[in-house]
Amino acid sequence: MAVFIDTGIFVALRNADDKFHTKSKELIEKALKGKFGRIFTSDYVIDEAVTTALVRTRRHDLAVDIGKYIIESPRITKLWTIKENFDRAWQKFKTFKDKPLSFSDCVSLALMEKNRIKQIMSFDSGFDGLTQRIY
Repeated sequence: MAVFIDTGIFVALRNADDKFHTKSKELIEKALKGKFGRIFTSDYVIDEAVTTALVRTRRHDLAVDIGKYIIESPRITKLWTIKENFDRAWQKFKTFKDKPLSFSDCVSLALMEKNRIKQIMSFDSGFDGLTQRIY
C-alpha cells in the first residue's frame, strides 16, 4: 500500500493561516504513522508547493520551509519526472477536457500509474473518479 501526496496538503500543512491547515496536519500524522503505506510525492509537486506558497503568502521563508520539509524528509519518497512520464501526462492532459486537472495533476497521475500507487492525499476533487482520494 502507498499514498501520493498532492500540493495542497503540503501548502496547508506549513501555513497556519490556510483553511485546510488542521486537516492536513491530521492527514500527514496518519501518513507518517504508516496508515496509508509508503509516502510518495514528485518534483512537480515540490515545484508547485513552493511556488504556490510564495504566491499566496508572499513569504519567501515559508516557501523555503515547505520545500525543505518535503525535500529533506527521509519518509517521503520523491519521484522524478522523466520523458516517459511527461509524455504519458501530456496524453492524459489532452484527454481530460471535462476534468479540472492541471498538467501537474496529470504528471502526478502518470507517476502514480507507473509506480502502482492507488491513492492520493489531496483536497483537489478533480482526482475523483480517477483514483482513490484521501481528504
